[in-house]
Order: sequence, then structure tokens, then C-alpha cells
Amino acid sequence: MMWLGILTFPQLESAGFGFFWVVMGLFVGSFLNVCIHRFPVEGASVWSPARSHCPGCDRQLEWRENLPVLSWLLQRGRCLGCAAPIHWRYPLVELIGAAAFYLSWRAAASLGWGFLLLDSIVLAALVVATFVDFERYEIPDQVSIGGMWAAPVVSFVMPGLHSSGLVAVALAAGEAVDGVASVSECFAGMALGGGVLYGLGWIGKRVSGADAMGFGDVKLMAAGGGLVGVVGTFQALQVAVFAGSLVGVLNILRWYLVVRARQRRRRLPNRGRPQALRTARVLGRYLPFGPYLALGIGIVLLDWKDVLDLLPFGLG
Repeated sequence: MMWLGILTFPQLESAGFGFFWVVMGLFVGSFLNVCIHRFPVEGASVWSPARSHCPGCDRQLEWRENLPVLSWLLQRGRCLGCAAPIHWRYPLVELIGAAAFYLSWRAAASLGWGFLLLDSIVLAALVVATFVDFERYEIPDQVSIGGMWAAPVVSFVMPGLHSSGLVAVALAAGEAVDGVASVSECFAGMALGGGVLYGLGWIGKRVSGADAMGFGDVKLMAAGGGLVGVVGTFQALQVAVFAGSLVGVLNILRWYLVVRARQRRRRLPNRGRPQALRTARVLGRYLPFGPYLALGIGIVLLDWKDVLDLLPFGLG
């Protein structure tokens, strides 16, 4: 019957399914905005209230106001009821959700539904961790601890996730990696990722007398290490350290220029430059590290060889 052919779902690797998956990413991005807003709030739930409300007038939003990106554009970034501005973060997260689903489709569609769903869900969770950390300097436990619980389960169900892991291959002894070997690789990655950051934080606190590493970062890297394995953990940390250091330097430069501009307006002499640099170093060093850990985990998970080949220590 011809109509059965019309209802046939397109193959995962087809352009039609890719378009469908990107659209799905847009709507998932809308849900991620809810998670970003509610996860850090104690006692809040992403399921209740079921419908979004305007924080300005507390009006329940209609379906036409919840269309990803499109509603924000048509409403010119304002609430239809009270004209309160809607933060640009909302369409940005929705677009990032679409981009994350597109990248997952490109990387994992040929491997089947399991890897496609895994990559998409993990990238979505990393988006939530990134934006919450940028806004509140914390990583929600729903992402970090949830990831630590999920990683061993996923590793056991999908042993192919660690088919080339150092520990998994050693335990397999020439045979195909099974669930036990995969879970062993997972735990090794978790111990390495969380252990390295915990150790760095302990050393930093001993040296500076202040917290140098948030425990949320430790938990996030432990969860990520469980998914990418031992070598992947080293790779993710290298990406995170490089990206975080680069942004840190640029942030110090930004603060230096801001302080110097204020000094010029006050007509201070040139001897204010050393003071501006000291102030910039203090203000510019406070950056969340979670977003750069998320970047590293995401790049390794998607197996971006063009990026990983640039890493030192022969791990690319």
C-alpha cells in the first residue's frame, strides 16, 4: 500500500531526518531554558508549573508565545502582556540546542539511535551546566551528580562507548569490550577526572588560602570522565585549560581597558597603569571553569579529530 511508504520514517543519516533533529533541538532548547531558570532555585521543579509565566506580570504564556526563536523575534523581545523585555539568552539557548542536536546527528547518526540520543542528551545537559555556571557560579547537581549516576549505566548498556578505552581494552584482552570492561573504563575516567580537579583545588587552596576549584567542577568532570574514558578525560582537561586560560587573559585585558578608561575620565596621571593592571588581575580572575570543562567534554564526546589532533602529549 502506497501510504505505508509515505509514513516510513527517514533513515538517521538522511538529510530529512537531520532537519527533523535540528527542529527537535530548537524545542529541546526551549526546555533547557526552563532548566537553566529553575534548577538553581531550591524547591523549584522543571515540571511544575507546567506552563511558563512572564516574570513581569505573572501571566501564563500562550502556545504562540513559546515557539522557539520565532516568538521572540515576532514579539521583538518583549512580553505581549506587559511589554517587559525577554532576555536574549532565551533564543540563544534555543539556537544552541538546535546546533547541539545538529552536531550530534553529524557525529552519531551512522552509529545508531543509542549514540545519537546519548550525544544529544549529554550536549543538552552541558548547555544547562554552562549557562547556570555563567550566571550563578555553580553547576546544578541534576547535571553533575545525575551524570555520575548515568555514566556507569550507559557504559554497561552501550559497551561500544568505551570500545577503544585504555582500561577497557586491557581488560578485554583481545576480545570485544563487554559491559564489565566498559564500566571499568567508566569508573577509571570518573576517578581521573574528578581526582585531578580535586587535587588541583586542594593544592590551590593550600597555596592561596582560598578556594581555587569549585566542587561542582569536580563532579562535572567526574561525570564527563565516565563518558569519555581515561584518554578522553586528559583531552577534555587540555581543551578546558587552554580555553579557560585564553578567556581569562582576555577578561583581564578587558578589565584593564575598563579601568584605564575610568582613569582617563578622571584625568589621573600615567602612574595609574600599574594600579589598573593590579585591579584588572583581581577582577578578571574570577571566571567559572564549568563552561570550559563542558566544552572539552563535548568536543571529545563528538570526537572532533581536527581539534583533538592539535593537543599535546600525543593524545590527539
